[in-house]
Amino acid sequence: MKKTVSLFLLVLLCACQSSQERLSTEILQIENGLLPKILVAGEALEPYNIIDRMARYKVPGVSIAVILDGKIRWAKGYGIANTEDSTRVNIRTLFQAGSISKPIAALAVLKLMDDGILDLDANVNRYLSDWKVGENRFTAQEKVTLRRLLRHQAGTTVHGFPGYSQDEAMPSLNAVLSGQGNTAAVVVDTMPGIIWRYSGGGYTILEKVMEDVTGLPLDEYMARHILGPMGMTNSTYAQPLPDSLHGQASAAYDSEGNIIDGLWHNYPEQAAAGLWTTPSDLTRYLISIHEIRMAKRRGVLTWGTVIKLITRDKNSWGLGPKIQKVDGEVVFSHGGKNAGFTNDMFAFVRQGAGAVVMTNGDGGGPLIKEILHSLSRYYDWKVNTPRTVSLVELDIDALQQLTGHYKLNFKVHGISDYFITVSIKEGQLFVHDPNNGDDNVLSPMKECEFIDIEKGNEVTFQQTEENGVTGLLWSGHYQFDRVIGE
Repeated sequence: MKKTVSLFLLVLLCACQSSQERLSTEILQIENGLLPKILVAGEALEPYNIIDRMARYKVPGVSIAVILDGKIRWAKGYGIANTEDSTRVNIRTLFQAGSISKPIAALAVLKLMDDGILDLDANVNRYLSDWKVGENRFTAQEKVTLRRLLRHQAGTTVHGFPGYSQDEAMPSLNAVLSGQGNTAAVVVDTMPGIIWRYSGGGYTILEKVMEDVTGLPLDEYMARHILGPMGMTNSTYAQPLPDSLHGQASAAYDSEGNIIDGLWHNYPEQAAAGLWTTPSDLTRYLISIHEIRMAKRRGVLTWGTVIKLITRDKNSWGLGPKIQKVDGEVVFSHGGKNAGFTNDMFAFVRQGAGAVVMTNGDGGGPLIKEILHSLSRYYDWKVNTPRTVSLVELDIDALQQLTGHYKLNFKVHGISDYFITVSIKEGQLFVHDPNNGDDNVLSPMKECEFIDIEKGNEVTFQQTEENGVTGLLWSGHYQFDRVIGE
């Protein structure tokens, strides 16, 4: 009997070791399989290593969590959380979620609807007490509602928030909404329901609604009714972060890799930008939506409400997250950006597969893309895949015709005295933007169409037979006119 038991334990131990070895190999391949945003047809594919790319983008720390089949497959931290005390990133390191705070906070609004307390289509002023949305000619025709706020369709202003340094006092929520903080007042400047426009100000109104109807601070309500029930025990909306959690929190770093004064900023706009969390905790949100949708049973929300949450509306937005379809399957996602933190998350609703990547640097955006490219390639997700372009050769004379100074068109964009310079360096077009210090190296796809292989920006030069090159269009949106005589 003892021999039988010993043999069984030996087999079990070997199986566990084999499984762990396979997972280690899987992670190693992903870590060494980062892919750029743009691939050039005909060029050999040379994947990057994650540590090398962290150094390239001056991002000290990264944390990743992956889910497969509705369960956490693996989670891992990389690099440094705080260069002042050499604390390393681990899977419990807290990062500021930035705008990923929004879809999690949206769950509270939807739960209050499930509980019969809120009506998503009622005038939001019905639920507000000592601060209300100002009435004007736009609200006279259509009302600001919770549904429209959740979907960024309420016509509200204020895109995002810069936060407050540690030596600045945080204003009250009413002060933020009234423009007495470091951003303008949140107002309605277009008819609600007509257009999609991202609005952190709108989610700050939602925060005010939740506090007024529950009588609780947002962080307390979220902890009791949303974060706790989903198992997000390493997450908090508390602002400022409690002293007891400082040792677990990552510092924030600017685009040059310099630590932000005071380690990080504070955000009274908690629903819009105030969540501290980990990738592993955010996967519990992704898994919760997957489980409710597939099991057709109530979790933190009812099944019917989750169906509404993942239903795509204007600009591919649902009730909180962005919604898209990949090979016929719904994918929900959201990115997040605070001062010194850059993050992204996504998941397939039915598969229960997806990932969360959090970084402690302003330069984390392109790094996250490269990590997601590697994950997508390894797991065959067919989402977050690099774009392949074909390049052509142009002689120096052809390039020389495109050089010069270009000015942003004031009539189109309403911005004056914004200039960029196009020159030739080492045989390639080089664009310098002195307004933000940005540089772009352009490669030709056609005679007048160029792309920055690393950053993905596209430039189309415009010309006429009579006047030659007259201007350029940057990334399909920004119109620049060539400055004659410069």
